[in-house]
Amino acid sequence: MSYPEPTYRGDGGEVSATYRPAARPADLTYASGNTVHYLATGESTGGLFGLYRWEMGPGRSGPDPHFHRSISESFYILAGSVAIFDGTRWIDTEPGDWVHVPIGGLHGFRNVSEQPASMLLHFAPGAGREAYFEGLPEIAGKSEAERDAFFREHDNYWV
Repeated sequence: MSYPEPTYRGDGGEVSATYRPAARPADLTYASGNTVHYLATGESTGGLFGLYRWEMGPGRSGPDPHFHRSISESFYILAGSVAIFDGTRWIDTEPGDWVHVPIGGLHGFRNVSEQPASMLLHFAPGAGREAYFEGLPEIAGKSEAERDAFFREHDNYWV
């Protein structure tokens, strides 16, 4: 496989790295105590990818099976055990495990343990997942039509 066409045409490189200290507070905290760290957004990567650290407290949390029409999603487990649906079964993962779901692939994830768990979520190409994450707490108070519109807007199709 060959490399894509170059997008940087300079001769000497540029100073453009991003640094995010591990101690920086989460960008979003849910009422459940789960947190999301926006490591790299679609906006900050020019639409190439989005990378988020998702931290779950003990107890069940996470989305049921669904798919995306325009983005792939990958999971890299950092701590604890996260159950990930691969389209046919729920896999109990552990730190160091990685699961990739291509565009259109059925998947879901959840913490079903009594221990905290964390993982990296990678979306490609980079989409505005921040608005999706931030809108989730308001879903409960919405009508079915409003919920459906929210999920379609954010490329989430439940099965």
